[in-house]
Amino acid sequence: METPHQVAEQLLTVRDLVRYGASRFARADIYCGHGTDNAVDESLALVLHALALAHEQISEFWDARATLGERRAILDLFERRATERVPVPYLTGEAWFAGIPFIVDERVLIPRSPIAELIEADFAPWLAQPPQRILDLCTGGGCIGIAAALHNTEAEVVLADIADEALDVALANIERHDVGDRVQIVQSDLFDALGGERFDLIVSNPPYVDAQDMSELPEEYLHEPELALAAGIDGLDLVRIILRDASRHLSENGALIVEVGNSWVALEEVYPTVPFTWIEFERGGHGVFLLTKAQLDEYADLLSEMANPLSEMNGRAAV
Repeated sequence: METPHQVAEQLLTVRDLVRYGASRFARADIYCGHGTDNAVDESLALVLHALALAHEQISEFWDARATLGERRAILDLFERRATERVPVPYLTGEAWFAGIPFIVDERVLIPRSPIAELIEADFAPWLAQPPQRILDLCTGGGCIGIAAALHNTEAEVVLADIADEALDVALANIERHDVGDRVQIVQSDLFDALGGERFDLIVSNPPYVDAQDMSELPEEYLHEPELALAAGIDGLDLVRIILRDASRHLSENGALIVEVGNSWVALEEVYPTVPFTWIEFERGGHGVFLLTKAQLDEYADLLSEMANPLSEMNGRAAV
């Protein structure tokens, strides 16, 4: 069997390399789900990264020849993607969210939330007006909160996360996009370190993967931090606490938006009387709900009663 470096000597053009990568990934049966949905786009992303080319430049360079060193570097990336199952954004160190590039590495989740669509629309029509104070709870690398600040230049944003290493990435993204005057970081276990702060919008993409789904995740997801994915037996460990405590951190007309993904079924079973508004997305995605402060207050007793996890085994790092 030929080594990647032997193959590199036979591939000359950008077109050759992208085609080879797509074939390599198809044979390896990789899982696409971290920014692309097909092997060709995965291959193209790695080739463009290695050649320091922007996506819009590809038409100019399809038939340009890469140097032998560039070809070998690309083949090495292909092998890591195919054999180690490392997602493309971790190989390139960058992911796009809401039309904005962000620094990512294995300390944080790769952003892929449908909440990006809400940010691009200033949360209309779901909110009556663009929020002026926003809390991005369980922020990870800060993509949701920073994107909201970039799309709404009047907004002040707090990024909160329990993981110091994730907040290091968020800080790098704040610096990259020069929003340090409006975006601040707080190390906090959910709301614990936020004192009496109130916000017009609390938006969160917390851990919500249940124990069964954690055991069945494709290998690519195992490169992501477990703390940012696993949420106990039913996937609702952190969501229960968010529902209980969010109201006292919302302004009078504030709202809570939370992504729960596939755990939306469990959420409706646990809280059958709570009037969740399930947001619909034009570009796909599901499992994102909205509740107003008034609704959270109306159901406060129930939300408080149901906030305890199912058992000690139902911890945030359960698998």
